[in-house]
Amino acid sequence: MKTNIMLLFLCLLILTNTLTGCGKLDDMNHLATTPAPIVVGRGQITEGENRESGKEDETEPELQIGEIIINNEPERKPIKVKGIYISAYVAGTPSMVDTLLEEIEKTEINTLVIDLKDDFGRVACEVDSPLIQELGSTRVHIQNMEGLMKKLKDHNIYAIARIPAFRDAWLGSVRPEWCVQYADGSVFTDKDGNSWVNPYKEEAWDYLVEIGIQAKKLGFQEVQFDYVRFCTESSMEDVVFQDADTRGRSRTDVICEFMEYAYRKLRQQGLFVSADVFGAIINSDVNANAVGQIYGELAKHVDYISPMIYPSHYGDGYYGIDHPDMHPYETITAALQASRKELYFAREGQEHMAVVRPWLQDFTASWLVHYIPYGAEQVREQIQATYDAGYDEWLLWDASCRYDWDGLLSPEDAKIEADWIAQSRAALPESTFGADTMGAAPTETAQPSAGAQYMGLEEGPSVPTGSAGPTVEAYMGE
Repeated sequence: MKTNIMLLFLCLLILTNTLTGCGKLDDMNHLATTPAPIVVGRGQITEGENRESGKEDETEPELQIGEIIINNEPERKPIKVKGIYISAYVAGTPSMVDTLLEEIEKTEINTLVIDLKDDFGRVACEVDSPLIQELGSTRVHIQNMEGLMKKLKDHNIYAIARIPAFRDAWLGSVRPEWCVQYADGSVFTDKDGNSWVNPYKEEAWDYLVEIGIQAKKLGFQEVQFDYVRFCTESSMEDVVFQDADTRGRSRTDVICEFMEYAYRKLRQQGLFVSADVFGAIINSDVNANAVGQIYGELAKHVDYISPMIYPSHYGDGYYGIDHPDMHPYETITAALQASRKELYFAREGQEHMAVVRPWLQDFTASWLVHYIPYGAEQVREQIQATYDAGYDEWLLWDASCRYDWDGLLSPEDAKIEADWIAQSRAALPESTFGADTMGAAPTETAQPSAGAQYMGLEEGPSVPTGSAGPTVEAYMGE
């Protein structure tokens, strides 16, 4: 009898502890899943991950039975960017930086895009990276990066690190096996004597990501990849890509895979990631396949996509405009309407799409037959066209870093303008804008402003048959 009672007591005790333990587990699960983290398991191919590439994310722990993995990516705080580009040389000259900041203080500019890796493949400052040191990539232009970052922070400037990706003269000399080659093994060079990284060489992907990681350590909030493409010169017809590298992938396939990989790695560092693309790819499959860039696909794998829609880069007749460089407002409007249309159809079933942040022209294209001098008026027209097309962010490009400050608003006037745009857009029906403005994105892109010269998707601009369009060669000086 005593034995039976004892056994009954032990059973009740075990049952009580079990129930209590479950309750505690439930409480832990509740705490662990607040607020709604992403739970992922290793062994599953997540969106954008290519198992064939062999690029495993070594930072993720192995998932054990019953283990909960919580997404712990660093918080990223977006801003609406209004920015200009400066070279590493300018960034490394304190007097030039001070002069720039004095002008910026008077304007709406809140962002600087700075070369961390220049167009020749050299890293602009000393970094604590064994790989970069091994390759000898550093050519110091910015002696005091810490001091520069402090200045920018003191002036509330958002810092973007520009990284030209696959155009790289330096790697052609130190890692020729990573570069585009002819059948005899010699390294391909373009008309300017620059070698190009072979995008199929995934060793180079890690190198570019490493530069991005160093950007974070230096204080940059965003990494912007430029030259995310193949070279487009006719001599590229003679290069050879090995089957072992291509594995049946097209140019557009591998460029997208690289951006997927880089985006996944760098956002884990708390960085925003953006990409510069040809304006010509927005509505041209020929140009897209030549460079390896598909606009709607790349927009799925970055936070921001920056089409280089400089009016000077569109041929006569494009978008039905006789001389696009002479009509900046109309050209930018048409290009961004085409962007909206392209992203509308690319979005189907896609939760994430990049925010569109175009590059605008602040230079005079005097090499054209039909051109106009670009100054304050032309800059403002392009900015207005960006707003009227429903987009809120923009970047100005001038390779010489001499900008038309009179084309920019004061901080106070910019605030008044932003409030007016928001109010006018709110008054419009939703049918006036496309789906690329909605959903998961770092910042919201609102509707076109009231009274804007905006056409619906059904009436978007088209390239007239037989007209000259922007060729990829037009962008060689990007």
